[in-house]
Amino acid sequence: MLLRQETPADREAIHAVHLAAFAKHSVPVVEAKLVDELRADGDLIGALSIVAERDGKIAGHVCCSPSRLGTDEKSTVGLGPLGVLPEYHAAGIGSALMHAVLGAADALGYGAVVLLGDPKYYSRFGFVLAAQHGITPPVAEWTTAFQVRTLSAYTPELRGEFRYSPAFDRL
Repeated sequence: MLLRQETPADREAIHAVHLAAFAKHSVPVVEAKLVDELRADGDLIGALSIVAERDGKIAGHVCCSPSRLGTDEKSTVGLGPLGVLPEYHAAGIGSALMHAVLGAADALGYGAVVLLGDPKYYSRFGFVLAAQHGITPPVAEWTTAFQVRTLSAYTPELRGEFRYSPAFDRL
């Protein structure tokens, strides 16, 4: 497996990954559309848009976008989506992508990564419910799945209401 930053040539394959990865959900197109809209808005952080290549094709993708926590617009990023082609589930690709994106976000000096997802899955990467750090989701009903992973540059002052990039609001 090779992990690397996405390139313009990967866009169609990334879209296909997210369509396939979320095909069993009620709205599979949402995640693929989200990545496309983040990219169109200029809100995909290049160093944090990572693909996994396996068997000569794009098998997975993860990305982060700018966010705001309270009045701070520089210390946190929103993660998501993370997608892996179904035929590669349980092969370690999702975990490798998560470790790579968290390491890159830490190296870039971000204080925290925030996401909405299954706590059973994301806790293995150090994510905890965001409320434990005084971070509130943009939608109150998300509280039980809204999580944060603090990084080296984290300070307790990073708290308040979290806002994703505008593309998330258009879903």
